[in-house]
Order: sequence, then structure tokens, then C-alpha cells
Amino acid sequence: MPITPSPSTLVRSPAAVNADIRALWAAGPLSPEGEAEYQRLLVEWEAAVRADVVEAA
Repeated sequence: MPITPSPSTLVRSPAAVNADIRALWAAGPLSPEGEAEYQRLLVEWEAAVRADVVEAA
């Protein structure tokens, strides 16, 4: 089941979220906690990309 961020969540730029994803992976293989954080960041990244598309339209 997809996780959706709450509407009140501040949306960061895709680049900022991508930097966090890269930093997470730079440490090596993900622990179960790291995998959960990665999944959360993917959801946040998707929301950031969608927000950029809406602004561009």
C-alpha cells in the first residue's frame, strides 16, 4: 500500500530529498531502519517532483 504524505507536510525540493537519499546510500548497505528511511524519502521525493510539475503547469 503506498504511503502518502500528509497535506500539511512541507515539501522540499527534489534535489534536497535526492541529496538525503544519496547520503543514506553512501554509508553502504541499508539496515532495516535505513530501508524504512529510504522508503519515506522516496515518498517525499515523489511529492516534491509532483509539486514541481504542478508549479510548472
